[in-house]
Amino acid sequence: MDSDLTHAMIRFGFGPLTGTVPATASARDWLRNQLRGPDPFLADPRSAGLPSGADALAARRDDVLTRKRILATGKPLKGNFKPVSRAMFLRDAQAQVDWALSTKAPFRERLVWFWANHFTTSIQQGGVAPLVGPFMREAIRPHVTGNFTTMVLAAERHPAMLLYLANAFSVGPGSRAGIRTHRGLNENLGRECMELHTVSLRAHYTQADVTNMAKLLTGWSIDPKAQPTGFKFRPMAHEPGSQIVLGRRFPPGEAGGIEALRFLSTHPTTYRALAHKLAWHFIADYPPQSAVDHLADVLTGTGGDLGATSIALISLKAAWTPLTKIKTPFDYVVSLARASGMAQPPVGLMLGSLRKLGQPLWAAPLPNGWSDHGSDWTGSDAVLARVDFAYTIAGRHDGAAPMDVAQSALGPLLQPATATAIATAGSPREALAMLFAAPEFQRR
Repeated sequence: MDSDLTHAMIRFGFGPLTGTVPATASARDWLRNQLRGPDPFLADPRSAGLPSGADALAARRDDVLTRKRILATGKPLKGNFKPVSRAMFLRDAQAQVDWALSTKAPFRERLVWFWANHFTTSIQQGGVAPLVGPFMREAIRPHVTGNFTTMVLAAERHPAMLLYLANAFSVGPGSRAGIRTHRGLNENLGRECMELHTVSLRAHYTQADVTNMAKLLTGWSIDPKAQPTGFKFRPMAHEPGSQIVLGRRFPPGEAGGIEALRFLSTHPTTYRALAHKLAWHFIADYPPQSAVDHLADVLTGTGGDLGATSIALISLKAAWTPLTKIKTPFDYVVSLARASGMAQPPVGLMLGSLRKLGQPLWAAPLPNGWSDHGSDWTGSDAVLARVDFAYTIAGRHDGAAPMDVAQSALGPLLQPATATAIATAGSPREALAMLFAAPEFQRR
């Protein structure tokens, strides 16, 4: 493999897949080709039969009722209660992690996980465990190469987001439901959609803007009967009257919220924030300003075309400086599994490994998602956990010789010191552990 192709697989994907080499003469063409057509996972048999958002809502509701019924009979939950929603979560986790381990379109897959982190929904809050998988498949994957506004609307209207940020139960104080029940406004979604998902703090919005945005989003709620995603607009909870956000007046009703999100998602500061985040993720913790400016110009010129922006990203000279980023635990685990030839490892192994390395699956602690700064993943405990994980996985490997695995995983990026350590190791297990713990394998 040439250095460009190796770099492309590591920087923009999850590292080479053992035993396979892309049939292409150009690393950039290989990356561009992955952006054509619909998301391949959605057409793969592994995604068939996975639940919709509405199905997950129904399972979540039924689990609550079943749990209450069992407790009412005086029986213990242990041995009598197997939550269907938990099984849904595990099936989705298995399917989507397996796809990341085996996909031949890893750049596209990296973009999927990047945008899912941008629109964080976490199992830590809101009882959304069975919904995060559908959120990835319904709100993120279809739009990764499409228009950013379309992705914003799909993400903010999805039940996973509406429950995670508690908008499903937000009530306009002047609405019929608000006057009758005295329930109040929840500003979480209004605030995060401005601060994290669209305009960012660069827009210098005020508390009044946040409150008015939250009012525009009242009534955006959930219903297990509303296939496919489970979104439902409830007029009785919607705050009457028009609202002003960032100096622009929006009408009441569901259409007002949509119009406001369209405005925010195409705001100049939104494009600058997205450009910086993409450059930060794919180029360096402190990317060149010229790279950020170029991506912002493409987003502005195309009206938020994410496919065109991704192509602009791989065209940047700065994106081809190798090994400038520390892999997150998810990137590290997936790249290690691809390099070592682990085919469909048990979901329990993957979830447990990610938890031990500090990035449990779909469980970001806050709405701003997982950090993209290398310093947040290189503390002494984190490094020791990676070395321990490397040694554990090396012990499971019974395939190719360690030096062949190293050449396949790193190609020309394999450093002489690591090659010497592998060649002189006391056992194949020790040799593989040294490869997986090597500095160049920890980076992308």
